[in-house]
Amino acid sequence: MTKLSADDRNDLGKGAFAFPKERKEPLENAGHVRNAIARFNQVKGVSDDERDAAWKRIRAAAKEFDVEVSEKSWREIGK
Repeated sequence: MTKLSADDRNDLGKGAFAFPKERKEPLENAGHVRNAIARFNQVKGVSDDERDAAWKRIRAAAKEFDVEVSEKSWREIGK
């Protein structure tokens, strides 16, 4: 996975994150998408609606970067 420097991360628009309000889980490449899925349940202080929206962004980024996602919902992660 490509590491983002603090400056690079700060330069990203809100739309580049799974959780834009919190600026959590960037979705800039396939490695970031896989990491966002792996860390999804570690994001604290977000509502189920925000998780639903984040999952949609992750699924779209996964499709863009050709990352296979077997879960249909974020509720299936880790099960």
